Amino acid sequence: MPRRALLAAPALLAAPAVRAQAPAFPNRPITVTVPFTAGGPTDVISRLVAEGMAKDLGQSVVVENVTGAGGTIAAGRVASARPDGYTLLSHHIGHATSATLYRALPYNVETSFAPLGVVSDAAMTIVARPDFPANDLAGFMAEVKRQGDKLNLAHSGLGGANQLCGMLIQHAAGTPVTTVVFRGSAPVLTEMMAGRIDVFCDQATNTAPFIRDNRIKSYAVTLDRRAEGLDLPTTAEAGQPAIAMSTWHGIYAPAGTPEAVQERLAAAIRAALREDRLKQRFAELVTEVATPEQATPAYHRRHLAAEVARWRPIIQAANVYAD
Repeated sequence: MPRRALLAAPALLAAPAVRAQAPAFPNRPITVTVPFTAGGPTDVISRLVAEGMAKDLGQSVVVENVTGAGGTIAAGRVASARPDGYTLLSHHIGHATSATLYRALPYNVETSFAPLGVVSDAAMTIVARPDFPANDLAGFMAEVKRQGDKLNLAHSGLGGANQLCGMLIQHAAGTPVTTVVFRGSAPVLTEMMAGRIDVFCDQATNTAPFIRDNRIKSYAVTLDRRAEGLDLPTTAEAGQPAIAMSTWHGIYAPAGTPEAVQERLAAAIRAALREDRLKQRFAELVTEVATPEQATPAYHRRHLAAEVARWRPIIQAANVYAD
């Protein structure tokens, strides 16, 4: 064989190995699927995180709103997506509670997803119409027990955080009330100011402007700590520790996504949470930024499992299901 051919042989043998090498992740845009409409708290939070992730990853991170069925349509789409890190889910506490609210899901809430990190934690607020006959949480709970189903309690859809908080109130009071379903929080608050809705429990993101202007009565926040910017006790401080919850958000990939890709995405989430613009906007939404520990796959996985277990008996006791 001529010397020139012998010299070329190693390069030819190495060429297939070079061609087989996988491109670095990510090498194309990533889609974050959001199960609620544009402009709502989950959408705003998701877009802020996506913006920060894009800076860190050097690729576009596009938010797609896929609504319906309490977020389960969007979750199902991501669960069945190719596990390559290019299709993600951004969801709130409703992802955990859907494991019980929906008895025939086409996926498993815990095993069909790879949790990448919790990104935020928001307080719920217990509020009532302006002339509601109670001035503190003890009086509020006494009225719920006394009036029972004569009271109406609003929520904005099955599986939503405000429905879950309403369940906690009824569970703690040991008394069912009449529930009224609305499409979104805005019409609930309008009706409440007019005196046609008695009680409501919703994210501080939605209620804070009305609370600050004294347009509705407010009693407590449901976190284990006070919400910055709201002069309200926690439910534990007000004698109702069982009414405790937060509207937390997390990012998920499909199960089977390579560990290295999960780690890269989780690092991008943590980078996004360090952005000053995100921190400022979260503060305006009365939403806390997750800590670096919370924004890890290990913490998120444990937290999701704990929330699924915690809400299962509460939902079963209420005997309220979405299917």
